[in-house]
Amino acid sequence: MKDFNISDKVIGSKYLPFIIAEMSGNHNQSLQRALEIVDAAADAGAHAIKLQTYTADTMTIKGAYTITDENSLWKGRELYELYEEAYTPWEWHQPIFERAKERGIIAFSSPFDETAVDFLETLDVPVYKIASFENTDWPLLKRVAQTGKPVIMSTGVSTLGDISDAVRILRENGCEDLVLLKCTSTYPSTPENTNILTIPHMAELFNCHIGLSDHTMGIGVAIGAIALGARIIEKHFTLSRDEGGVDSAFSLEPKELKALVTEAQRTFLSLGKVTYGILQVEDKSKLFKRSIYVVKDIKAGERFSSENVRVIRPGLGLPSKFLEKILNSCASRDIISGTPLRWELSSTSNDI
Repeated sequence: MKDFNISDKVIGSKYLPFIIAEMSGNHNQSLQRALEIVDAAADAGAHAIKLQTYTADTMTIKGAYTITDENSLWKGRELYELYEEAYTPWEWHQPIFERAKERGIIAFSSPFDETAVDFLETLDVPVYKIASFENTDWPLLKRVAQTGKPVIMSTGVSTLGDISDAVRILRENGCEDLVLLKCTSTYPSTPENTNILTIPHMAELFNCHIGLSDHTMGIGVAIGAIALGARIIEKHFTLSRDEGGVDSAFSLEPKELKALVTEAQRTFLSLGKVTYGILQVEDKSKLFKRSIYVVKDIKAGERFSSENVRVIRPGLGLPSKFLEKILNSCASRDIISGTPLRWELSSTSNDI
């Protein structure tokens, strides 16, 4: 599958996982807070900050729906009102993008309709994200693909047919660089419903790099996904869950994001390749394997026994697998205690 660049970052199997901090509505309608979130993401080592580009009017209309799900973080909220609170004002995008550039990280967004794509094109975004709830919106998919930019698409709330159709639409309309994100669209998700074993299967099925849009608490699921081949990790991010925000309850805080970046790198570096045998870096450690030692002075011709030989560290004597054979032989010469046993120090006893 093809590696590709997002600005100066390479997405590929031989490169460190790409970590995205999703701001969403955690700015709490404060541009200053939004800029502080960018700074905190950069300080934590994230590669990118992601916004969402919509307005309440491009998403729904007043009175269309009130959330009634007892398990929802937003139970009782009217959709239009929720989007009014969560949206990022379009005039904020440029200063947020500029701050990200100053801090050396990538800024991009999820557009939720074609007008958002047109707007984001004026800001020359380097990559587009398709949210799970929009991956069946074919007009949006076509418009995004026609920009020629790389596309990252979440696959939550989707059948295999939905995903296949979306991939086909994107590719038919000019998308050459595509990453699919395994995603469970519940907020928060649980480890049990994340099913990250899908990641290698999805990579084989669609012949593209796969990542994880992770709504679980903590970083454990994301680390597991990297071990299974995920090359992009997206996590919602906030300065403090205690300060509230529409997505704050399942968002990482700065220390947690920093831990994710660190552990993602460690996990990736640990993957290596299928290998057996003693590594070059382990060579000196062979000394600390056990071997057969003389632990009591022995006279020539005396039989070896559990009283005068033992299997101990270091590994300078015969390997312990030969102990039974040694116990059926005798000393070929005088041996002092503390001597690592060698074949030349033993001989078959005529008394056995």
